[in-house]
Amino acid sequence: MSATQKIAVHSLADLKNTSDDALPNYLHSLKFKQIHTQTDIRLALGYTAVAIAGALFYFDWKFGWEASKPYTLPAVVAYCLLNGAFSYWLWFVEKGVVYEGEGKTGKVRISSSTKKHIPIYECTVTFTPAPYASNPAQTLHIRAPMTRWFTSDGYFIAKPFQQWLASEIPVIGAADPNNVVEEIGRGSAAMDSTKLNLNSDNAVDILQQLKASGAKFASGEAQKRRRWGSLEGWA
Repeated sequence: MSATQKIAVHSLADLKNTSDDALPNYLHSLKFKQIHTQTDIRLALGYTAVAIAGALFYFDWKFGWEASKPYTLPAVVAYCLLNGAFSYWLWFVEKGVVYEGEGKTGKVRISSSTKKHIPIYECTVTFTPAPYASNPAQTLHIRAPMTRWFTSDGYFIAKPFQQWLASEIPVIGAADPNNVVEEIGRGSAAMDSTKLNLNSDNAVDILQQLKASGAKFASGEAQKRRRWGSLEGWA
């Protein structure tokens, strides 16, 4: 996939937001289905608080202070409680979640963050390999410089971003083995995702196998290039 949009490379917010937006696009292409439960709860809390404030304002404007006075205190208390619940949900439950979904290889929940003035994309990932009944959830922390998938003039390149996610998160790597690479590998189609028996005990092992497969592929290609270079030199 080629570069599709240009951003200001010195804006950390733009770098992060563009990376966040690319996450669901990539996972949807792997047939992951996004789960909106947490977002729906957050929206319900926010809209209910706004509705209470709006209803109290309308009642006061329509019937006057004396008529609305008995309802003002309960409405203010309810608004404060809902607003507090909204803030708690946003900061302590969602905690920066940018994607939550599930596919054939398991469930995944990804929260992203950055540190001030540092263009490092950090993700806390909670994943559960399928089948869920026999595999507990696992959590890992991954990070990478965003210069890996942004060009110097501000274009986002999807391929290295996808390779990083597939290489670091087992349930994504199992769904997209061709994008699992070593540090300088080129990926491999040698392992078919339909044959991967991913579970909580072997998730990391399978990811290492996929990486090793990518490294062997890259090594073989390098040997071929050296061999052809030698033949061309003799020609």
